[in-house]
Amino acid sequence: MKNIVVVGAGTMGNGIAHVFAQQGFNVALTDQNKQQLDRAAATIKKNLERLRDKEKIDTNLLTASLDRLVFTTEPANYYKNADLVLEAVSENLQVKKIVFEQFSKLTPTTCLLASNTSSISINILANFTDRQDKVVGMHFFNPVPIMPLVEIIKGDATSEETLTTIKALATQLGKTGILANDAPGFVANRVLLPMINEAIRTLGENVSDVAGIDAVMKLGMGHPMGPLQLADFIGLDVCLSILEVLYDGLKKPHYQPHPILIEMVQAGHLGVKSGRGFYAYTNDPKNPEVAYKNHP
Repeated sequence: MKNIVVVGAGTMGNGIAHVFAQQGFNVALTDQNKQQLDRAAATIKKNLERLRDKEKIDTNLLTASLDRLVFTTEPANYYKNADLVLEAVSENLQVKKIVFEQFSKLTPTTCLLASNTSSISINILANFTDRQDKVVGMHFFNPVPIMPLVEIIKGDATSEETLTTIKALATQLGKTGILANDAPGFVANRVLLPMINEAIRTLGENVSDVAGIDAVMKLGMGHPMGPLQLADFIGLDVCLSILEVLYDGLKKPHYQPHPILIEMVQAGHLGVKSGRGFYAYTNDPKNPEVAYKNHP
């Protein structure tokens, strides 16, 4: 493993590219949106500088990491030499279908094909390729440079060689790779999203307000962040997409998205990335103010 292509320069994609580059890999981060790539480049540089300032890396590693990164809207030349391609595009099956079909056409037959999907079936994604044995899930967590977990998702056709390579790769990145079989939501979101959904239901039934619900889970359960603020950080649109996949696949009522979540997404209140969700992040993102008011 030497040459990595990451597709999608959003929050997850730029974090994944950062981690690979910092650990010595050549990384091409690609996106159709040049402005998104520019934002990703600035974010990675800022995050590396923050690590340097905290003395977790030195200036030489910062410079070397940036030198190993390429930001491009034209990935074809990088696909042809790739050892691993990893998509981090939106949680939309049709978008991912296009990406995986490109992987099949433009990468060497030895190249591994990975997805950062948080809920979509690896078996379905593998069906869009010419090498199902080399398709695998690598589900990173936000913020990628800090969070130690990678869910490694095995499809029905994923080979043991692919799994062994990906688990070793996770270790090289300083992460712990945990194996999960292909199922809606895998492990993390199958457990996490019902909690977030139930927190929204608790809010909707006026049991407590946003700050109260989050405080109970932080002070009583030891969670570093309450479920409603966590939903804002994940992205309320992403939470909705995952719940829809879970409900469609498992048909259990606690996965059915609460109407408040649907209404907020329709209104464009997506959480941190839009500046407003259950909290408002426009003034001081580290100390947000409650934005969602309970119904009377």
